[in-house]
Amino acid sequence: MAAKANAVVAQSGGPTAVINSSACGVIQEAVKSGRIGKIFGATNGILGILKEELFDITAEKPETVEALKRTPAAATGSCRYKLKSLDQNRADYERILDVFRAHDIHYFFYCGGNDSMDTADKVNKLAAETGYELVCMGVPKTIDNDLACTDHCPGYGSVAKYVATSAMNAGKDTEALYTTDTCTILEVMGRNAGWIVAATGLARREPQDAPHLIYLPESAFTFEQFILDVKEVLKEFGRVFIAVGEGLKDKDGKYITADAGQFGKDSFGHAQLGGVAEVLKAVIEKEVGIKARFNKLGTNQRSAMHFASLTDVNEAYMVGQAAVQAALSGENGKMVTLVRESNSPYKCSTGLALLSDVANGESKVPRKYINAKGNGVTQAMLDYVRPLVQGQAPITIGSDGLPVYMRFERKHVTKKLPKYM
Repeated sequence: MAAKANAVVAQSGGPTAVINSSACGVIQEAVKSGRIGKIFGATNGILGILKEELFDITAEKPETVEALKRTPAAATGSCRYKLKSLDQNRADYERILDVFRAHDIHYFFYCGGNDSMDTADKVNKLAAETGYELVCMGVPKTIDNDLACTDHCPGYGSVAKYVATSAMNAGKDTEALYTTDTCTILEVMGRNAGWIVAATGLARREPQDAPHLIYLPESAFTFEQFILDVKEVLKEFGRVFIAVGEGLKDKDGKYITADAGQFGKDSFGHAQLGGVAEVLKAVIEKEVGIKARFNKLGTNQRSAMHFASLTDVNEAYMVGQAAVQAALSGENGKMVTLVRESNSPYKCSTGLALLSDVANGESKVPRKYINAKGNGVTQAMLDYVRPLVQGQAPITIGSDGLPVYMRFERKHVTKKLPKYM
């Protein structure tokens, strides 16, 4: 490989409060090494590479790059674009390598989840097959915390902190007005894994605290038991606060919300979810006879930089640094993982996993983290998540009293190839 070959950093999938901190780790470590030339950003992930829409991050001000640590979402731009297999669409992968050749890019750092790791793995394999020198490193990202081979994922600690606090706040509201607003349902993200909703259990310091009931996709849901659960809590506290993951499923594995025919699928082929809170609200009002309301946190839960976990921000930066360090030490086709060395005191380091192992795996909430009734979490779950929400990430507050976030100037790189079709 030529001395000081260039690198590209790309981000993919749903943004998080700390994915930019990972990008910052990659950029600053690459610059610090002195062994990498220019660092390009790909506008909107793999789509930006396919379209040859690159900008020069090394031309950005150092303070702009540093401010990535205090800015939510995906500063280079993200996407939900899943490449087909090499057999089905080899042309796209060849196009990616053509773009890399045109701009002397030999390091590819992809921040994302399962599908992103799959893309990086396929690009890496084609590069090896065709003799193009390329180092592909995966940088983990997902609020869902469902990536295989890692103890937890950057992005999860911050969303866990946010949803637990949201449950506390809304729970106090319900407690104050339970004579009229007797039931509140909090719906959070999580298609197939219940890590996010499980984290709301941190809010329940005392039995009467919200949430009283927690339902995860991993535990088969039945309306009959749900009604009994609600009535039991009402009898004890006179009110009920319920936290539920959007991917709630019945014993047959069917989503409670709706089938794909109603909501369709996203560009990754995943079912578009939503509506579980409305369904449960209707059931409670009809079968239990009390007033219910619901809260949906939406994208706020994954972009709440103002309440991000300091642990999460620091670990996100650490995995970005580790990706560059591994690439420069000869590693390739790997994703950086987080390794929990101890829980008390909490200590975490980094490791490596094959991109292919991550792409083909999925981490679900284990049974030991769910209570016997399937309507709450255990102490083991709380012990797992509590270290991840520690500390308050610093942010910059402007003269108007609101956070100040960065934006790249984006000095675009001149295109050298024919337009991508």
